[in-house]
Amino acid sequence: MRIARFTTGSNPMFGIVQEKDGVDMVYGITGDPLYTQIQPNGTILPLEDVRLLAPVIPRSKVVGVGKNYAEHAREMGTEAPETPLLFLKPNTSVIGPNDPVIYPSYAKELSFEAELAIVIKSLAKNVPAERAADVILGYTCANDLTVRDAQREESQWFRAKAFDTSCPLGPWIETDLDTAQTRIRSRVNGEVKQDATSAQMLRTIPELIEEITRSTTLLPGDVILTGTPAGVGLLEAGDTVEVDIDGLGTLTNRVVSPEELEA
Repeated sequence: MRIARFTTGSNPMFGIVQEKDGVDMVYGITGDPLYTQIQPNGTILPLEDVRLLAPVIPRSKVVGVGKNYAEHAREMGTEAPETPLLFLKPNTSVIGPNDPVIYPSYAKELSFEAELAIVIKSLAKNVPAERAADVILGYTCANDLTVRDAQREESQWFRAKAFDTSCPLGPWIETDLDTAQTRIRSRVNGEVKQDATSAQMLRTIPELIEEITRSTTLLPGDVILTGTPAGVGLLEAGDTVEVDIDGLGTLTNRVVSPEELEA
């Protein structure tokens, strides 16, 4: 099931995306599926007639996992860490499909990172790996945008990872996805930059959930970014970056300068 969050110009609502007679349609539902039973509200629209929003705004946080692919760790000049390298992004970093990524005014090197993201459906603390599926609502595409020069200058990665618009999510949440060998790609201006599968993760999704919930409680709607494969690179204002994951779809965003946004 594909759960989308969308707007037609008025208040946002949630809906289920399904194909009908060869056309993708959005069927509106009442409330938030994280907290209420899914029930139709009578809204039925072609997908092309709505504006998709970030499928979830995390209630408290986005948890990122650094260097969870060996080749990416090596391209960054390091070996993979012995324990998961974790960091936080605030919910103010989240944007949706086709929303602009604002190139930070203090940045000189802005990088894309295509990632498979997990959306949590229930309160989760000390969850063993064998029960990880119990707390997962579904999956979506993510782009863990990173200011590389700031990342080199500070150990906490706050300015590097937490800036506004640094966490595009979308286009929707897929509740039924085989993540064993999911293909993950990124493209910049149509050119493929990253191409790998989730089978190359150093730590599996259940292992990550177990490790993360040892130290922090995950709330419904929180998001985990599972790490990026090798092939990351730099972006310039005007670039269009796509994250494409088999079974999920494509997340597209354009990079803009602060001056362009204000114009």
